[in-house]
Amino acid sequence: MIDKKQLSEYLVQAGIPQSETVIEKSDRFAAMLVERNKVVNLTAITDPEGVAVKHLLDSLLVFRYVDFAQGAKVIDVGCGAGFPSMPMLIARNDLQMTFLDSTGKKLAFIEDCLTELNLEAAVLHARAEEQAKKNVSRETYDFAVARAVANLRSLCELTLPFVKVGGCFAALKGKEGKEEWEQAQNAIAQLGGKTENVFAYTLPDASERNLILIKKISQTPTKYPRASTAIIKKPL
Repeated sequence: MIDKKQLSEYLVQAGIPQSETVIEKSDRFAAMLVERNKVVNLTAITDPEGVAVKHLLDSLLVFRYVDFAQGAKVIDVGCGAGFPSMPMLIARNDLQMTFLDSTGKKLAFIEDCLTELNLEAAVLHARAEEQAKKNVSRETYDFAVARAVANLRSLCELTLPFVKVGGCFAALKGKEGKEEWEQAQNAIAQLGGKTENVFAYTLPDASERNLILIKKISQTPTKYPRASTAIIKKPL
């Protein structure tokens, strides 16, 4: 499916070399993605180079900027087809990963991938704003990650309630990320967060990316997250 040697070289260049097993599983995951996409809308990117760079590499680059402790508890909010969470789990199967999404067909794909790749993770079929209110999920994760889900102002309200005090939220954004971050200062503060860093980088195809790392410094007020209509109509 993908050029495995090229992906390996990209990762070495980024300072995050991976084993042959990880590259092989990444290739199998890519092949499953493209095949399932024929019947379920999972991605607009299906060419081998696009999948390798814009999906796999883009997801794995989070390890270049964020230090995930061994066995860290991570939730991917709005995981969709599994980015960045599935490549992360393939590379670090010690992570206690939770895939959260409101679309059952996408989660069915995730479950099939977990079985095929012999990986273990939790799969939650729920809306983020509802699941984050439950004690079993609220402020229990070391990290939350999200990619291409919503504007950062809204995304912070959907993700930070999952993160324990002392944990972090890593938002993988495109070139608009810096501008979204500037507009999200009020939301970050109200939800108990503080910006740790904003990393700007470029993928091999010249796509601009921003990774925004937000530290959870205090508990999120219980009124958050609000209902989805309020989050959309009146972002913090």
